[in-house]
Amino acid sequence: MLRKKARRERVKTTVLSRRRFLRGLAAGAAMTLVPRRVLGGAGHVAPSDKTTIACIGMGGQGHVNLFNLLQLQDVQVVAVCDVHREGSGYISWDWMEGKEQKMGGREPARRLVDRHYAGQRSEGQYEGCRAYADYRELLDREDVDAVVVATPDHTHAVITLAAIRRGKHVYCEKPLAYTVDETRRIAVAAREKKVATQLGNQGQASEEARLVQEYLLDGAIGSVREVHITVGEPFWARPAWGTQPPERPPVPEGLDWDLWLGPAPQRPYHPAYHPWTWRDWRDFGTGMLGDMGCHKLSTVFKALKLEHPVSVEGSCAEIGPDVNARVFEVAWEFPARGDMPPVTLRWFGGGKQPPRPEGLEAGRGIGGDIYVGDAGVLMGNRLVPETRMKAYGRPPRVLPRSPGQYREWVDACRGGPAAGSDFVQHSGLLTETPLLGNIAMRAGKKLTWDGPAMRFTNDTANDRLRRTYRDGWSL
Repeated sequence: MLRKKARRERVKTTVLSRRRFLRGLAAGAAMTLVPRRVLGGAGHVAPSDKTTIACIGMGGQGHVNLFNLLQLQDVQVVAVCDVHREGSGYISWDWMEGKEQKMGGREPARRLVDRHYAGQRSEGQYEGCRAYADYRELLDREDVDAVVVATPDHTHAVITLAAIRRGKHVYCEKPLAYTVDETRRIAVAAREKKVATQLGNQGQASEEARLVQEYLLDGAIGSVREVHITVGEPFWARPAWGTQPPERPPVPEGLDWDLWLGPAPQRPYHPAYHPWTWRDWRDFGTGMLGDMGCHKLSTVFKALKLEHPVSVEGSCAEIGPDVNARVFEVAWEFPARGDMPPVTLRWFGGGKQPPRPEGLEAGRGIGGDIYVGDAGVLMGNRLVPETRMKAYGRPPRVLPRSPGQYREWVDACRGGPAAGSDFVQHSGLLTETPLLGNIAMRAGKKLTWDGPAMRFTNDTANDRLRRTYRDGWSL
């Protein structure tokens, strides 16, 4: 049941599916006798007025980002980058298609961009998108206004910081970084450079997120004391080893394995890491908590005005020294905020279940985040039980609605208000929270946290707030 619900949620957060995009691409190519650049009219943006964007990391989610950006009339995608020239085995993030295996890499992405823009011309071809293997070469281009970072977790920080320091706007997939220290540095740099930023937690822009906040603002369940988050097993296959796999297969043609490793420790290539199974491995990914934490916790942070927790405690069933846990529990404690009381946030991962909400009807399953208040329970965006939901109805509509995840960011790049998951105002602290949970799991004890000073006050786990970078790599 939980896995089916997770699938439905992913459908909602994929703003534009691959299949619908390609259908539109074919239709657009057949209807370009009089292109928009000639006609002008509503929605037309002159090429010189467009925001130029480069996409870095062209796997499954990288392509989802690309599809959506290509639909914006005031955007021009001018470059793509990936350490893999071209290869198969990338998962499709269009859940309407299921977990189909797709081609990924820089060359398929470049062809897609050129084909899209060619379809907007009255004649000839379009070859204006350049493909790069090394993000550093791409970032040296002065004609790139903004970049999208959709690489594995372990390379988010080196790429994102390099882009920000060059004054480029950044959209980065979640989690914002691999460590707490990296996350803090990115937020500081974004504030100093005053660039437009957005984290790839698409659900924050949804109607459902606004409804949850409005129920709580309206006092529908009174003061919230606890929040329970439930996430089932990951949809990707569990690694067959707890340590590095023993085989040494050849590196696929066209893959720069050294660049893929980036700042992570040196190890031989294996398909257990690439193209999309890196999330379980501690050197590269932040596990299920890092993968889903910024999705599931964003609305909680906004609705309850959370900042730094004061403690974090975790336990897990380890499956190997090199592999992230899949079955775990984590609890964070947050202090009072103004007239809002202290709140405990609990995460139940890998099939673990939270306490059954009081008033939940017999036979009704637990689904969605659970807010436990002094005067009731909100599960997902519905009050418990259903009789109370029907009697209460919808809360007053008081929050502005989002024009869309990508539209928010592009508007911010063009001088508009900060996006909903801006690194400085929201997603920096948001990302730190699941990363602290990963540390607490490994510590196996309750850790007290001084957020402003960025240190644990009762343990030696502070060395886990940072990582050592491979020779030749640094922040």
